[in-house]
Amino acid sequence: MEQKKRALVSVYDKTNIVEFCKYLTEYGYEIVSTGGTAKVLSEGGVDVIPVSALTGTEECLGGIIKTLHPKVYAGLLADKEKQAHMQTLAEMDVTPIDMLVVNLTPFKEAIMRKNCSVEEAIDNIDVGGPSMLRAAAKNYTNVTVIVDPKDYQRVLCELAIGRISTEFKKYLQYKVFAHTAVYDSVISNYLANQLGVKFPEIATFAYRKTQEMRYGENPHQRSAFYIDEFVRPGSLPGAKQLWGKELSYNNISDTEDALCLIKEFEEPTVVISKHANPVGVGSATTVFEAFIKAYEADPDSTYGGVVAANVIIDARTAEAISKIYVEIIIAVGFTPEAMSILTRKENIRILELPDIRVKREADSLDTRKVYGGLLVQEYDDVLFNEEDLKIVTKRAPTVSEMKALLFNWKVVKHTKSDAIVIGVADQTKGIGMGQTNRFWAVEQALSHAGELANGAVMASDAFLASVQCVEAAHKAGIRAIIQPCGYIDDKSVIEACDKYDIAMVSVGMRHFKR
Repeated sequence: MEQKKRALVSVYDKTNIVEFCKYLTEYGYEIVSTGGTAKVLSEGGVDVIPVSALTGTEECLGGIIKTLHPKVYAGLLADKEKQAHMQTLAEMDVTPIDMLVVNLTPFKEAIMRKNCSVEEAIDNIDVGGPSMLRAAAKNYTNVTVIVDPKDYQRVLCELAIGRISTEFKKYLQYKVFAHTAVYDSVISNYLANQLGVKFPEIATFAYRKTQEMRYGENPHQRSAFYIDEFVRPGSLPGAKQLWGKELSYNNISDTEDALCLIKEFEEPTVVISKHANPVGVGSATTVFEAFIKAYEADPDSTYGGVVAANVIIDARTAEAISKIYVEIIIAVGFTPEAMSILTRKENIRILELPDIRVKREADSLDTRKVYGGLLVQEYDDVLFNEEDLKIVTKRAPTVSEMKALLFNWKVVKHTKSDAIVIGVADQTKGIGMGQTNRFWAVEQALSHAGELANGAVMASDAFLASVQCVEAAHKAGIRAIIQPCGYIDDKSVIEACDKYDIAMVSVGMRHFKR
């Protein structure tokens, strides 16, 4: 008579576990289990051998120690092809374990609970589970190891045709080490955060794939979208797609940039973004007026862009948007009438993000991959420090000019460097971005603004390092400038502003954006 196969089952997530184990018994497995899992299986009609029958010892320390025993690990690690291993098992009176079904105490879910203490968090660190998983995965040729309930069906299908293939066992092995790596990463990052360690000696990041894309930035590049293990409030992964095809690589990149900029505003505002740069920004008392201002700032560049709004899109605004081609709309929400209008367009993507105004969490980090390394920094989440705001020219800006300066300073912060933004108190008029020369950015912005630059203000993301820039601004009719100051030739630039009666405000803070 063929010896029964043995499966050790100990799971926190008990989804479908009774049904799975019933099928395993039909395929000749005897079930060994622990604690709560054994109770659920027994109540479900599955014959269970308690793990204590293998080890000869009862669980202790309140159930912390159940499986940490040589007889368990010998059964998991023994290589059936090695005579010495099998001889050792015989001497120890240990039966090999052919299958391990384990998932872990959910540490992540524990720390997400409101007011979770450090003691509670540490209490939710699984000890025996990861140890057994690693042991079984190391010995994958002899032990089928299952960490994800989604794989139960595939395992049963393999058993139905006679055996579990080596290739599938390799896949299950990979899933185990990916799972335990994420588990340990979440724990280490939590502990680093508790200690206030911003940049640990060893950085670990855990992200979960949500989508494989048709292509990346260009059609010949493969790509995928991964999201943080913790969905942050107000973040793009937290948005709900209401309509349209899956987002592409460029869609996600462009929408993220629009989202970062819209968070700068409290008043009803619409941002139109394209190729990681703002095209137009408008603020008003209604979303319709805000959209019209954003659109009219640069109608030509709006084509194929992203529209972001920090309020609900109504029918009137939806009707206006529907007359132009945009790839994506992301907003707090949409009225039923607005949805009825927008969904007439097959190729538009509609995203709802009710907490769109929520700022980034203080512990979040901005990362940028380089070949062979990773750059990590805090997000640029400060607009300026109040104490650094200084009027450096003889003429102070008027109240309306100051309002315009601050509005456009918000926009230039989110524009690729070198960047210049021309605008008024509630609307951009011209944007120059991504230049290697500050004067070229000034020329580009003034060219886009045209006659609308007359009476407007100028924002520069970094030092306005040339009198030539001030002269060009004066010729166009610019009335006030906001910039960081601190350049070696500030005096000449300030003197030029005084000469042309241009007010200049220094914020003492640069906002380079790569």
